[in-house]
Amino acid sequence: MGLFDKKYCDVCGEKIGLLGNRKLEDGNLCKECAKKLSPWFSDRRRSTVEEIKAQLADREENRGKAAQFRTTRAMGEGWKVLLDEEHRWFTVTRARDLAEANPDILDFDAITGCRLDIDENRTELLREDADGKEVSYVPPRYEYSYEFEIIVSVRHPYFDEMRFRLNGSSVELETTAAQQHPRMGQPQTFRTAGRPDPETCADYRKYRQMGEEICQALEQARSGGREAAHAAQEAPAGIERESPASTTGQWTCPACGGANTGKFCEYCGSPRP
Repeated sequence: MGLFDKKYCDVCGEKIGLLGNRKLEDGNLCKECAKKLSPWFSDRRRSTVEEIKAQLADREENRGKAAQFRTTRAMGEGWKVLLDEEHRWFTVTRARDLAEANPDILDFDAITGCRLDIDENRTELLREDADGKEVSYVPPRYEYSYEFEIIVSVRHPYFDEMRFRLNGSSVELETTAAQQHPRMGQPQTFRTAGRPDPETCADYRKYRQMGEEICQALEQARSGGREAAHAAQEAPAGIERESPASTTGQWTCPACGGANTGKFCEYCGSPRP
């Protein structure tokens, strides 16, 4: 078969355009079918046609869960961890419309762990001397940048972790050149500033606390869910727990399924219908 021979998708049968082929272990996949795979799936090249067909069938079943998902808690900014504590489901997504985006919906019991990784990078800052050359400051000055990443470990047939970054742009701190320290009866002296304490930075604290909140929430979900759910299970027979949707003034967002009371959805920002 020549390099430029026409190829057809072994899943849907459609012709694959130039540069549109996604290789499988024993066949070809078009980019449209590839888009339907889980965003956390990374083993396409070593997957067979039958394995991809099985995953796409599971993804269609997942679409039904996405349509039923009712957000009761949302954490994060760009990437968000959404909890549906009624169904004991969670998802990680950037999408506002869950039914359309079809993010993977997992049971709380699928969670095996969660951790926050904070990656620190140091870059020396340089200045231009009289000859136009870049030289070091004396004493040296550095810029520190931080990335905050969440890794959720899960049991799933097609992936074992969901890894995403909390901060959209790097959190940066810079060392100062020097600090003044006057002493009584003595001229002012200077002391070189060392590595800055990142906890003095509001953005650093925000993303660290955000990451810790997400890990704590997922750990609590795995170990038993909301205390309210336990209370409802232990309630005497004949007493029904009030559904969040039945509370006066509350409405359900048609986009993400979140329960709200205001004019806009607190989870995805959609207006009240």
